[in-house]
Amino acid sequence: MINVTVWNENRHEQKNPVVRDIYPEGIHGAISSFLKGEDVIVKTATLDEPEHGLSDDVLNSTDVLIWWGHLAHDEVSDEIVEKVKARVLDGMGLIVLHSGHFSKVFKTLMGTTCDLKWREADDKERLWVIDPSHPIAEGIGEYIELEKEEMYGEHFDIPAPDQLVFMSWFEGGEVFRSGCTYQRGKGKIFYFRPGHETYPTYYDDNIQRVIKNAVNWTAPTKRTSPVYGNAKPLEDIKSKIND
Repeated sequence: MINVTVWNENRHEQKNPVVRDIYPEGIHGAISSFLKGEDVIVKTATLDEPEHGLSDDVLNSTDVLIWWGHLAHDEVSDEIVEKVKARVLDGMGLIVLHSGHFSKVFKTLMGTTCDLKWREADDKERLWVIDPSHPIAEGIGEYIELEKEEMYGEHFDIPAPDQLVFMSWFEGGEVFRSGCTYQRGKGKIFYFRPGHETYPTYYDDNIQRVIKNAVNWTAPTKRTSPVYGNAKPLEDIKSKIND
């Protein structure tokens, strides 16, 4: 079983009736609803809960954390950010969606500004599969087409991805690295661009398939953890001081 926690700041849903109409159960509710299955246990957490819903017990029992934020990045506690970072380094998977690129969590793990160009103009988006062999692209054709989305454009100030799975083209002419994987410590990270709050992107079958695939890919590998520090030799070492 994979234990998934879907985190959402849950502010647009409270402030914007358009967003509330599209996602009446919140963006976290929409994502959690399509992830639930025989092999996945899903819980949700939001910004205004105590400890942002990410207590030690929650984080320690989470295999994969999905993160959506936009309006309130600065309200996320630095203490919680450090706890999430520590869990990723220890093996927890992290999936960062859309405007979560500017979250404290993602910027801390990337070590860059994670800034970009953007535009809200109902652009068509075409996400091309750059690495068709990658498990996150399983079941996806040559591209995913979204009729309307917010544009994100290069330059995207991130480290070079370990693997680039998707590249977006927008009808205004921009391109964007939209599906990027990283490894930090023992944890795997996937950044996935689509998901602006005023569009029903998370109801798209292909977008759902990518996120499901990403959950499986970022889930921790079951193995013995490395041992660090001073180590005794595995073989007898003959002293060469007097040779």
